[in-house]
Amino acid sequence: MVNFVGAGPGAVDLITVRGMELLKKADVVIYAGSLVNPEILTYTRKEAKIYNSAVMTLEEVMAVMINAHKEGKEVVRLHTGEPSIYGAVREQMDELDKEKIPYASCPGVSACFGAAAALNIEYTLPDVSQTLIITRLEGKTKVPEKEQMELLSQHGASMAIYLSAGMLKELSDRLISGGYSKDTPCAIVYKATWPEEKKIICTLENLAEKASEENITKTAIVLVGDAISHSSYDRSKLYDPEFSTEFRKRKSGITNEEDSCMLYETRRGYFRKNK
Repeated sequence: MVNFVGAGPGAVDLITVRGMELLKKADVVIYAGSLVNPEILTYTRKEAKIYNSAVMTLEEVMAVMINAHKEGKEVVRLHTGEPSIYGAVREQMDELDKEKIPYASCPGVSACFGAAAALNIEYTLPDVSQTLIITRLEGKTKVPEKEQMELLSQHGASMAIYLSAGMLKELSDRLISGGYSKDTPCAIVYKATWPEEKKIICTLENLAEKASEENITKTAIVLVGDAISHSSYDRSKLYDPEFSTEFRKRKSGITNEEDSCMLYETRRGYFRKNK
């Protein structure tokens, strides 16, 4: 069995419990050494065979998986962040399908969510943005014409831009050309959740300059949009006393919590509910 596991954004304790347990049981681990925090490998058994895919080709990775499966061994393919985002996992799965080798996926925390946590921001603020666009600039891997940065920026939504830290001047110019203003809030987070994490809040106009001052050229994610400044947003309807939900009736004019709530007992304790 092969398990594709998301290692999370960097911090050792941000791998999922399921991912950690799979690592503990693995006989063979192939990890993305250029991006995965090697400290995460401390979850593996001493007897486990470890391979660094940063120095391997797809064919070499597949040979390890196939041979391990033939020997009845459990394999973990450890990818950075969330494997379904820029993880190049589909091509590996297709090769496993050809060999009729079973596999499963264990999700992970992607860098855009590690970066949001580092900055304590919310991408989907009411009346600011209700959409998060995850994308990248074109490099060795082409970007479809309909997904060019200028077209995506027309939405004015929150954006998380991967694999583009070495092209920040081009990125800023194209985002501004597409519709964002020069003073649009943005951030660049280097190695989000790692011990050496760096985070910079700036504007699109000075993004490249600020990153250069900190010598950030790779392993960073760029966040763009008015949600970064978390100002001038509407209050959520979820907890608005003027708004009814399945669990709470509309209740306006209440200012005292003790008057507006009652305690309800559950199997695990108590929770509050509006009268």
